[in-house]
Amino acid sequence: MASRDQKTRIERDSMGEMEVPADALWGASTQRAVLNFPVSGERFPRHFIQALGLIKGAAAAANAQLGVIEAKLADAIQTAAREVADGGLDSHFVLDVFQTGSGTSTNMNANEVIAHRAQQIVGEKAGRVHPNDHVNQSQSSNDVIPTALHVAARQSIHELLQPALQRLHECLARKARAFDDVIKIGRTHLMDATPVRLGQEFAGYARQIELGIERVEKATDELAELALGGTAVGTGLNRHSDFPRLAIARLSELTGLEYREARDHFEAQGGRDAAVSTSGALKTVAVSLYKIANDLRLLGSGPRCGIGELQLPALQPGSSIMPGKVNPVICESVTQVAAQVIGNDAAVAVGGLSGHLELNVFIPVIARNLLESIRLLASVSNLFVDKCLDGIEADRERSASLVEGSLAMVTVLAPVIGYDAAAEIAKESFRTGRTVRELCLERKVLAPEELERLLEPRGQTEPA
Repeated sequence: MASRDQKTRIERDSMGEMEVPADALWGASTQRAVLNFPVSGERFPRHFIQALGLIKGAAAAANAQLGVIEAKLADAIQTAAREVADGGLDSHFVLDVFQTGSGTSTNMNANEVIAHRAQQIVGEKAGRVHPNDHVNQSQSSNDVIPTALHVAARQSIHELLQPALQRLHECLARKARAFDDVIKIGRTHLMDATPVRLGQEFAGYARQIELGIERVEKATDELAELALGGTAVGTGLNRHSDFPRLAIARLSELTGLEYREARDHFEAQGGRDAAVSTSGALKTVAVSLYKIANDLRLLGSGPRCGIGELQLPALQPGSSIMPGKVNPVICESVTQVAAQVIGNDAAVAVGGLSGHLELNVFIPVIARNLLESIRLLASVSNLFVDKCLDGIEADRERSASLVEGSLAMVTVLAPVIGYDAAAEIAKESFRTGRTVRELCLERKVLAPEELERLLEPRGQTEPA
């Protein structure tokens, strides 16, 4: 390392010298990538950098245990790696996410930052802490970056998404119980159908989210299988035979989640199927959220000229020109997030099919989109609960009046008076605006007591 001036210094790698900011912890390889990839200004998400720090710390611990790295250097590397994992060195992770498809640039960014910080900890007299020989010992970008993808996605699902979806499920289930006595008209093809209970609709929404949680949990088990130990192409060249076992055991300790070595390292590095599967589960959750949010804004439409069976919380003025207008803004936010997650899934799918021979070269964009989907779904699920679902109320009078005026009330009479006779009553009800009940009483199609029993709305919502 040679000084150029007070603002920069000279760093060297295998390709030669590079001028680096004087206060930067990164080195020449990172600086080359800074110049090579000025694409979006978007960096890897925090959970990904956290995962890299955890992996590098676990690797150093394993290498020290195996005698591959001197204990003093390994301790300093672990300390520096922990700072990376905790977010203390985020300002030194400067690379654009749209970079080399293996993520080699960001792996070297981590190696150089951790090496420089470890050097500060251990001191110059201990000898150089080398980014490749020490921090990257027993590893390759080709197994580290896929491992970081799995760890980052699994940790963020565990910490962010699963709690948010659980809250959402519990809120919907709670509303289902609260609305169980609200009888409303069902709708198929957006047209009037036979009565349902509002609680039944909300129970259906709760079940969608419950199934989504199960799908995501299944996907996270796939993410528990790690590529670490495969090194360059899956053969494990240049690492101790016990390294994967020890490093992954240490990683499990650091994260609090169980991880395991890939059963086949060629699959783990050549394909990204677990990430594609996880993204598919996230897309399904997004589709469920879209359906639920869309239903709620339809049922809450109005307030005078729409369906109006639900009253959504009024959060903000809905128009710059129409005084008093209030819009279903949270539902709109939810559906926009769903659209973004569906788009992210398409990008992840393209990334998944971009495995070439022994390596997938789309890992950064897979990581970017997968982690964004997790973050967005978690955030908007919590928002949905706090700003919309908790405050939703049923308009019981409106719901009851719509049931009574519905032509579909005649459906329950069809088995008794025949389909054609029931259809004629429905047509006359539509022509005259009179209710099915009124016409049946006038025509004396059934005894009043029998008619009352059959047309009782709640009975039509329960199986015989």
